[in-house]
Amino acid sequence: MTRGSILEYAEALTTRYFRASKRGKGKMLDEFIRVTGLHCKAAIRLLNRRGQPVASKRRGRKRKYGTEVTEALRVVWEASDRLCSRRLQPFLPEMVRILRRHGEQQIDAAMEALLCGMSPATVDRLLKPDRRFVEGAGGLLLPGRGACLRTQSPSGPLPTGRRTSPALWRQTLLPTVVRAQKAFT
Repeated sequence: MTRGSILEYAEALTTRYFRASKRGKGKMLDEFIRVTGLHCKAAIRLLNRRGQPVASKRRGRKRKYGTEVTEALRVVWEASDRLCSRRLQPFLPEMVRILRRHGEQQIDAAMEALLCGMSPATVDRLLKPDRRFVEGAGGLLLPGRGACLRTQSPSGPLPTGRRTSPALWRQTLLPTVVRAQKAFT
């Protein structure tokens, strides 16, 4: 049954359900559960409604960050060359001040406080739609690029494991990156 048909059936039963005795309510409830497949408590709540259902309010906390804050964060993220949230978040206060000083972004003090108080998880959540767009546009964030680099490395496969040094990574990746840059220029 669809939700609409369940609501219609509940509306038809509601008046009889209110007038019925306890035993009669039990029989009606059993029938309602069997037909609709709802859980017992959900069926009771549905049958105990009086009148039209009230439009439900949005549950949970009120939104702290509006579209203006998200748009300002997007500008900062683009200016930082799309840093990940863990690296972007510590630089947000400085980036906001610089963008405001150079007139790139109109950010007031309240918006600056909201931007600077964001956690990396919040930054990720707010930028998630934009990241999907960038990843799908053929950027370097697409999966499978690492495998491509591993196979093209002149000194063999890339080092893996827990105890690899940055020098080893530099020695392995640097020639590949230089070749890739020359190919694009």
